[in-house]
Amino acid sequence: MDKITIVGGNKISGEVYISGAKNAALPLMAASLLTDEEIKLYNVPFLSDITTMANLLVSIGTELVVYESKSTDLGGRTLSLTSTKIKNTKAPYNIVRKMRASVIVLGPLLARDGEAEISLPGGCAIGTRPIDLHLSGFEKMGVKIKLKDGYIKAKIDGRLKGANIDFTTVSVGATENIILAATLAEGTTKITNAAKEPEIIDLCNCLNQMGAEISGIGTSNITILGKEKLHGTEYKVMPDRIEAGTYAIAASITQGDILLKNINADIMESTLDYLKKTGSEIDINEDENTIRVVGGRTISPIDIETAPYPDFATDMQAQFTALMCFADGESHITENIFENRFMHVAELQRMGADITTEGKTITITGKKKLTGAEVMATDLRASVSLVLAALAIKGETTIRRVYHIDRGYERIEEKLSACNANIVRTKANNV
Repeated sequence: MDKITIVGGNKISGEVYISGAKNAALPLMAASLLTDEEIKLYNVPFLSDITTMANLLVSIGTELVVYESKSTDLGGRTLSLTSTKIKNTKAPYNIVRKMRASVIVLGPLLARDGEAEISLPGGCAIGTRPIDLHLSGFEKMGVKIKLKDGYIKAKIDGRLKGANIDFTTVSVGATENIILAATLAEGTTKITNAAKEPEIIDLCNCLNQMGAEISGIGTSNITILGKEKLHGTEYKVMPDRIEAGTYAIAASITQGDILLKNINADIMESTLDYLKKTGSEIDINEDENTIRVVGGRTISPIDIETAPYPDFATDMQAQFTALMCFADGESHITENIFENRFMHVAELQRMGADITTEGKTITITGKKKLTGAEVMATDLRASVSLVLAALAIKGETTIRRVYHIDRGYERIEEKLSACNANIVRTKANNV
């Protein structure tokens, strides 16, 4: 199992090309199940979660071809996905346990084949994240669902039926799953209280290119007029706003200077606004799709509450926690999305961070100096918060269980090394 060793203290400065968004690419890949024609996706990041989804789709019957993109305009990898025939409607535990987003194939399979058997999902241990909103939505569309032996067994006679679906809470995954299913349903589906994340907009735009009829894109009220058939298309995956925010903090936490390339500022306004409040300088070039981040001489403390888009993203909470460990004063961060997303706190405390937890809120008293330590990654965003803290510490830090990082950050050592970081990945003999 790999580990990452960082000797911190260097200012992180240079250029970083932002990869395609994992959270956009995964539902786009699942959308390939909705048609028997080829879907070609550009700018797909090379991540373990992408590999997991690819393996799942191949097991279902998708023909997959991977190309290395030669054009910098396309970026990343190119995937050709053709689901001429659904050979298997079961998503087994040994694949689904690795990644929670695997449940996103449920909607397309029901829409295309009328049945599906999906293992209850796994992924990061950051909370229960139940999928009742997915299932209750499908039941309104006429699906009969049973939970047995750790599997969701879903079936419908004939086509899915359009329905009015009002989500009791905002859910990105449930919004995506219902949208995917509704594109081939009979009649009209209306979703209220839908999630509005940019990745959902990306999915809807691609589906419309495939012949779907979706309106209200980017709002909390989405309408899908079902079609009998969708066709193939070519589509470029949007850039990863969370990766961009993470490298922006790498500059801020080390008083560095980073130019983020291939990123639109309008999809990460909240992150950039909070970075400005901490004292970082932000220079946006809309024409060239770049953002320059220059860390301030001191880091100002801030108070943050996570909330659904367009407010502050829960996926940036751990990174800002690391940043506030070096602030000049006391900060408070409240996590309103997931109930178990402070697991990075204990590891930051091993580095000497002064953090106390009370319910959904942590209080961080900033320090000028933390110390290197051996720490352990617990989930995707928690793991990268440890990398950020280690970059700012004048000493050696070893981070174990970094397979979590590989789920969401493409070539993180290469990108940071190119920006003056002293970072090395090696094989570890134990956890």
